[in-house]
Amino acid sequence: RPRRGRRMLSSLRHRIALASSSTPLLARRPRPYRSIVVHHRAMAKADEAMTPGETAVADVSKDGAFVRKDAIFRNRITPDGPYTPESGRYHLYVSYACPWACRTLSLLHLKGLTQHVTVSSVHPTWQRTRPDDPDDKHAGWCFVGEDGTFISGPSGAGSFPGGPSHACSPDPLFGSTFIRDVYDRAMGGAAVGTRFTVPILWDKKTNTIVSNESSEIIRDLNSQFNAIAANKELDLYPEALRPAIDEVNEWVYHGINNGVYKCGFATSQGAYDAAVTELFSCLDRCEDILGKQRYIAGDVLTEADVRLFPTLVRFDEVYVVYFKTNKKFIHQYPNLWNYVKDVYQTPGMRHSVNMWHIKTHYFTSHPVLNANAIVPIGPDLNLDEPHDRDRFGAAK
Repeated sequence: RPRRGRRMLSSLRHRIALASSSTPLLARRPRPYRSIVVHHRAMAKADEAMTPGETAVADVSKDGAFVRKDAIFRNRITPDGPYTPESGRYHLYVSYACPWACRTLSLLHLKGLTQHVTVSSVHPTWQRTRPDDPDDKHAGWCFVGEDGTFISGPSGAGSFPGGPSHACSPDPLFGSTFIRDVYDRAMGGAAVGTRFTVPILWDKKTNTIVSNESSEIIRDLNSQFNAIAANKELDLYPEALRPAIDEVNEWVYHGINNGVYKCGFATSQGAYDAAVTELFSCLDRCEDILGKQRYIAGDVLTEADVRLFPTLVRFDEVYVVYFKTNKKFIHQYPNLWNYVKDVYQTPGMRHSVNMWHIKTHYFTSHPVLNANAIVPIGPDLNLDEPHDRDRFGAAK
């Protein structure tokens, strides 16, 4: 470019700069110092609300892998022990959203024990359980027993109804506000680090928790209450199939039941990759097995199906989006999808499925995973449509 042209351009830039500097103060764009400060304060508040606190969401290892804590109440129902099988003695605290709790609901209905064990269901949306303590970040299950009552998620987002019309009940035993209160009652004040989970099997006679381990509760409901069960002939853990059931339970628990949580709660790419690989390897294994027999452990419905089903029925509606298990939908597996419909349509099983509770819980309870508590609308699958499992013979 010629030297004269460069001088003219430089002079023009200089005049523009002078004109800009002489612009009245009110006409200038204000510096965003205050808005930046307000924005950072808002972000800090949001980060505080999204802190998982003393919940399972925080149970991750140094390499970002989710590590579930063991249940802490492991007493059993026995004819000759401190907790004997009696009508009206026990109460189940459950959430229709929780796959572990829904195992126990399935057993109650399958065995015909609903007249002998009372039940209460919490609201699906977690709440701050010590809202007046700024240092206590725990959020968990709460009771919302009155119709017309609405609550928001732990971060204050959303508005979700409770009460009996939405299958939410009060605590009929103690009028508790939170499931945490039930643990405090049983433990004389729960220790720091306690996970306030459902299901809870409560003994009304001794006023304490018998068990909060779903796998053992369903074993006891299956075998220890036959004297009063309406369907006493049904055995979901038959002796001849026990080796097969135990084997299936082992890899299904680690790879599928807990596997979806290992995907969703992972905080590193490596941990997620390992979990999702194991998950879909196990789903492929299920698909192969169910191409050869009607149920996952044989030709009859067993405990293994009761344990596998709750994860599968939540998979397409929740886990594919929320836990990032989007490699494949369950309804894209011909055998698995027909199996899910078959088990759901088994008398007694559908009582454990409340999709409003399921979707509301996951998408509104963990701000760190879904800050605005927005619940997706789909895919709204039809579990009552015909299945093809009769090709293996009538259900036994």
